[in-house]
Amino acid sequence: MTLRYIAASVLVIVGLVSLLLGGFRWTENKTVIDVGPVKATAEEHKTLPIPPVVGGLALVGGIVLFVMPTKRRV
Repeated sequence: MTLRYIAASVLVIVGLVSLLLGGFRWTENKTVIDVGPVKATAEEHKTLPIPPVVGGLALVGGIVLFVMPTKRRV
């Protein structure tokens, strides 16, 4: 597997996630209070929005990298 196929795979995955889900979402646990045996945590939801245009371009770029023929030296 060459670097080109790895880059194409990443572009296709990022493009699909952007178009289908609108970006990446994750949850982070943060400690609010930590005093002796008492510990309070809070969940913080974070989002990394990716515009649909960028997702579409990434998807098309990944597909082009997959389909593009390799150059062979003679």
